[in-house]
Amino acid sequence: MNRSVRILSSVLLLACLLLALAVPGSAAKEQVTINVYNWGQYISDGTDGYIDVNAEFEKETGIKVNYITYDSNETMYTKLKTGGSSYDVIVPSDYMVARLISEDMLLPLNYDNIPNAQYIMPAYRGMAHDPKDAYSVPYTWGCTGIIYNTKYVDEADVGSWDLLWNEKYSGKILMFDNPRDAFGVAELRLGYDVNTTNEQELRTCADLLKQQKPLVQNYFMDQMYSALEHEEAWIGVYYAGDFIQMQWENEALAFCFPEEGFNLFVDALCIPKSCQNKDAAEAYINFLCRPDICGQNMDYLGYSVPIQGATDYMDPEMAANPVAYPDDATLARGYAFLNLPAETSQKMDSLWLEVKTGGSGSRVLIFGVIGVVLVIVILALVLISRKKKLKKRRAMYQNK
Repeated sequence: MNRSVRILSSVLLLACLLLALAVPGSAAKEQVTINVYNWGQYISDGTDGYIDVNAEFEKETGIKVNYITYDSNETMYTKLKTGGSSYDVIVPSDYMVARLISEDMLLPLNYDNIPNAQYIMPAYRGMAHDPKDAYSVPYTWGCTGIIYNTKYVDEADVGSWDLLWNEKYSGKILMFDNPRDAFGVAELRLGYDVNTTNEQELRTCADLLKQQKPLVQNYFMDQMYSALEHEEAWIGVYYAGDFIQMQWENEALAFCFPEEGFNLFVDALCIPKSCQNKDAAEAYINFLCRPDICGQNMDYLGYSVPIQGATDYMDPEMAANPVAYPDDATLARGYAFLNLPAETSQKMDSLWLEVKTGGSGSRVLIFGVIGVVLVIVILALVLISRKKKLKKRRAMYQNK
């Protein structure tokens, strides 16, 4: 092969490669990736033979899922508010959905890309947090309650939120590690509205939580699993769906819907304004709304389905579980959290800081700032002292 033929062959090969890169749908096309930000342990991941939801979605669509987790609505909100991270799908609870809508932090959904929304049960349409269903699609629903170990907890003590303040179980009690859920428990025990904006009532709730603190082994979210399953603690307040997973690991665990009432919640699928791949995000939401996918997902999670026909794809025992699907009389004691005014949320956060630290929230903040300033001043003095010493040494060497 002479030189001119070799050059022509090389040119043709390069042209073919460039053409392959330019043709839509070619193997060289860049793969789309979505960032999904969800609660910990809140999707079926292939464990114990259950469906791996994200892997199945990737196989069917070719869209890659980068899956990141958080442990509370407040953690998720702070991450979104401070920026710096891009998420395509998030899973906030009802009251947080309303807050994100009010602060213009969500994108409206294009239901042309979510045809499986037709399967959403009527009870989960047009809810208070999103009356026009413009920004959210229900993912799960469920209740909070008390999880306790029947080996160590006397049944006579069970039935009320009082159990979390029972000194008999001091050091064996776990409490929510987020203000909204923790204050919700105190509000229910005191007979207050779980959406109160009354500052004095909030202070009374904080005082009640401070009284509880000496009895609490720890304030937990997802860490609740290990501590209760391994009997490091005997009592905890958490979500019904998570209890079902815990009970698989420890049959001695039981669940109580407190007589004073409990939080009845809906967690939803939303698209934040940081989204970079909206069509792909809506494809993911549509996938999760498919009855067979929803059913298999909830069969593993233990949470309750908002999708018609999903229970047909579940173990009949799970579909009839009285903790996941309480009777109407029990559900009547459930109360939904609403989005609170900003000043109420700030007050609750401040009071929660007092509960956790044992002092005034504002005082703790002031001392913290003073501490930081002192550290900066000390470092500055050290640096100034070192510079003076260096100058003195240089002067001595120059004089020599």
